[in-house]
Amino acid sequence: MIALSTLVNTFAEKLLQRYGDRVLPGHKNALRAMGRCCTADSPVFLVGCPSCGTHVVLPHSCGHRSCPHCQHQASQRWLQRQREKLLPAQYFMVTFTLPAQLRGLVWRHQRTCYDLLLKLAWQTLRTFGLNDPRLQGKIGAHAVLHTHTRSLDFHPHVHFIVPAGALANRMWRSKKGDYLFNQDNLAKVFRAKWLQAMRRNGLTVRATLPGDWVVDCRSVGTGDKALTYLGKYLYRGVVQEKNIISCDDSKVTFRYTDSSGQVRTRTVDGADFLWLLLHVLPRGFRRTRTYGLLHANCKHLVWLLQLLFRCRSTTPGTTAKPRIMCRRCGAPMKILVTRLPPMPGALREGRDLV
Repeated sequence: MIALSTLVNTFAEKLLQRYGDRVLPGHKNALRAMGRCCTADSPVFLVGCPSCGTHVVLPHSCGHRSCPHCQHQASQRWLQRQREKLLPAQYFMVTFTLPAQLRGLVWRHQRTCYDLLLKLAWQTLRTFGLNDPRLQGKIGAHAVLHTHTRSLDFHPHVHFIVPAGALANRMWRSKKGDYLFNQDNLAKVFRAKWLQAMRRNGLTVRATLPGDWVVDCRSVGTGDKALTYLGKYLYRGVVQEKNIISCDDSKVTFRYTDSSGQVRTRTVDGADFLWLLLHVLPRGFRRTRTYGLLHANCKHLVWLLQLLFRCRSTTPGTTAKPRIMCRRCGAPMKILVTRLPPMPGALREGRDLV
């Protein structure tokens, strides 16, 4: 398997030369972190075997939220938290996508535009929930911001997982079937809100914006399948190391699964691969949010609904982190010192410290 840190260290200088000021400070921080992840330049921790007395130093991972090497456990914890909030209702995935003509504006003003995308999309859904003749109440949603397609192109959009139910006058109201809201009407309202917000925030774009925007609203059954899909991409970065097939002095080849489920490959210049990789959110920006009935402030209402409808989540807890096993005797090792300065010689030689 080709380590992502190897690609970063190979092509980072070429990337900075080619894209210059378009590489934002947050992108540079991500490159530095991923370039040192689990390498000889990383801080280390000391583990010891209580059985045979072997001591080993191991490198720390970078912990950056865009590093695919580091974030699997965080993804599983998020998925478990959301599963515990599942309600007795049909679930829908509603996706709001910004048109291609806005991508340049979004790239230049990422924090503002990402925040608007999440906020305005939720306002649109909330309005439809209040006005729907069957619901007429407070709905809830899980939201996850994505900034790329499966082939790694910049493509900002937000997914909402929405239960087809609402609280109105202390009563639970739900919809049956595979229809939640009219997606064309959702798109029209969202477009109007976005244009108004652009004027209010002084954002301009030279291109003529299309009259029809894209909102997709589809049933996903109990919601668990959609949550699993979102959790898969939430914390693992843009591409996983196992999907990097080959690398030479100039090009990188990786595999991805397209929207039809077909596995495809793509070969790009090494610097361009890092550029595609830099779907890094602004510092401190939260990719995931919960709204309405599913917000943390309403957790007691969710528990009460689960109790009344006897649907309290019984999904298993998160998988425990894999234990470090001794290379000599196979016994589980214990962490003795959590953080030490880099030890390039020890890591490069892979020797045990007895």
